[in-house]
Amino acid sequence: MITIEMLLRSVDGLQESELRAWIEQDLVRPAGDPPRFSDLDAARVRLIRELRHELEIEEATLPVVLSLLDQLYRERARLRRLCQALERHAAPEQLRRLLDAIASDSP
Repeated sequence: MITIEMLLRSVDGLQESELRAWIEQDLVRPAGDPPRFSDLDAARVRLIRELRHELEIEEATLPVVLSLLDQLYRERARLRRLCQALERHAAPEQLRRLLDAIASDSP
């Protein structure tokens, strides 16, 4: 697990006040007291910093953008699990082609 100090050193330009605000806004959910961050938490902090400082997404918009990204990641994971399950159960060739088309986003 990663401490706040370790995270601040590893993310260029990240300010502690910024990080604490994101925790208070529930944009990042570290475990414990004092807070400890997983690798996934650290990746989310990097994403939030990029959205705020490089893409100039406003603070008020962050929850919406992160919620949409979270939904997208969940749906991609569900689709991946569905494809894997069908693959394991020898889906008919027509269904296999349809799943490949969906997974590759082709018509």
